[in-house]
Amino acid sequence: MSRTVQQLFDLTGQVALVTGGSRGLGLQMAHALGEAGAKIMLCSRKAADLEMAAAQLQAAGIDARWIAADCGKEEDLRSLVSQTMERMGPIDILVNNAGATWGAPAEDHPVAAWDKVMNLNVRGYFILSQEVAKQSFIPRGKGRILNVASIAGLAGNPLEMQTIAYNTSKGAVVNFTRALAGEWGQHRITVNAICPGFFPSKMTHGLLEKIGAEKMVQGVPLRRLGDDEDLKGLALLFASDAGKHITGQWMAVDGGVSAIISG
Repeated sequence: MSRTVQQLFDLTGQVALVTGGSRGLGLQMAHALGEAGAKIMLCSRKAADLEMAAAQLQAAGIDARWIAADCGKEEDLRSLVSQTMERMGPIDILVNNAGATWGAPAEDHPVAAWDKVMNLNVRGYFILSQEVAKQSFIPRGKGRILNVASIAGLAGNPLEMQTIAYNTSKGAVVNFTRALAGEWGQHRITVNAICPGFFPSKMTHGLLEKIGAEKMVQGVPLRRLGDDEDLKGLALLFASDAGKHITGQWMAVDGGVSAIISG
């Protein structure tokens, strides 16, 4: 018998690991999954930020805990998975969100900064996905991976941005999503990517200061920035059984920007 829409979106009892979850887009997605019934494990580098974020989720009636870890370090990532499973049980949902950016003209972009961005935004996603799959998803024959990419990975950026490493890394995340979906579909693991557009965040703060919010939204068909609920619906679709036949896909949440840059 077919389930109701409410049942398809229900995550009651499932465990979701959200990296970069102490603020911004990661915390927004953690709220979405928690509001649908999932138990949330937050991860980022700073314990104080994580403690505040977990308290915010708990105040909303969500079972939320945290582990401080550096997603750019392999040993931290592998330990993160073990610790999460010890404290909360098998992982059902992985949200790869932790990331970094760096602004500089391509001709002057430091190689060390390039390596830092690639290490966190691509290598970190791979290592964590691999570890969660080996310890939880593959043995249980199910799992959901949500990779946070960006519309910056879909096309070039305007001159003001000058984020060559970030753009390259997010383009890699899009194809990482496709490749992994093809390989792990046999284990009933879905792998999808969310490509946010311009949202107020620590990453976009410098750009907002440089060109201003008014100029930034001029190129957005909906003429606004993303807000603190715009990722919730898509995150829940990809994480729940409502999206169980969707894999290897990316979806932009960008107010229509990708519709006018991709043609």
